[in-house]
Amino acid sequence: MSTAARVESLPPEPAHRHIVRRTVEACRLAKEAAGAAAEGIATGSAPLLNSLQERELDALDMEIDSAVTTAITEVEPAEARELLACMKFMISLERIGDLLLSFANSAQAAAGRVDSEDTRDLTQMATILEKMLTDVGDAFSTRDVGKAVGALRSDAEMDRLRNLIFLRHIENPENIARQASLQVIFMTQSLERAGDHAKNLAEEVCHVVSGHTVRHVLMAYDKPVEQMFIDYLRRRDQH
Repeated sequence: MSTAARVESLPPEPAHRHIVRRTVEACRLAKEAAGAAAEGIATGSAPLLNSLQERELDALDMEIDSAVTTAITEVEPAEARELLACMKFMISLERIGDLLLSFANSAQAAAGRVDSEDTRDLTQMATILEKMLTDVGDAFSTRDVGKAVGALRSDAEMDRLRNLIFLRHIENPENIARQASLQVIFMTQSLERAGDHAKNLAEEVCHVVSGHTVRHVLMAYDKPVEQMFIDYLRRRDQH
């Protein structure tokens, strides 16, 4: 049988699986945009910053919203919860796209006037956001709560970097003349809020996969090593 014939003989993909796959694809697009933001601010590349358009995310948002409306009436409750999670994902991902576009606009307005300290910290924030979105996409695709927890914990570093930048530009204890403070603060806020949306996505994965609130999931991951080893021995004995 030819390859073409084998492909034609495959059954059509169930609607809910298609929607989940497209949602994971939206995570990838958002992750790539965050990576472009990191490289764009690090190198001052106007083409990279200009590439941060959200048209593809907007199109996916409309596609998934329409598909979920039809599919959710034709699936079992577990699959319906998954579809609702996809809609929540797209709301946050579309907002992340807006925030990265705002970041790019501010970066272009600053055009070479951003201090090296700010460039370093903004690059790190965008890189952390890229990693959070990578982990969230993988967690949703593979039902890996551990990766979702990793994304949740990354948010604290985003907040720390935001505070450092704000301290330099708003309090400025050394009374140093700073460049492009307004644009730097706008860029920082955009990345920090995008990180908050990525954190919301990680919380949604934890809930969908485990059926528990984030607080309960984090309690399980914050056990002492000794308790985790005891739990492992108990599970092993049960098998």
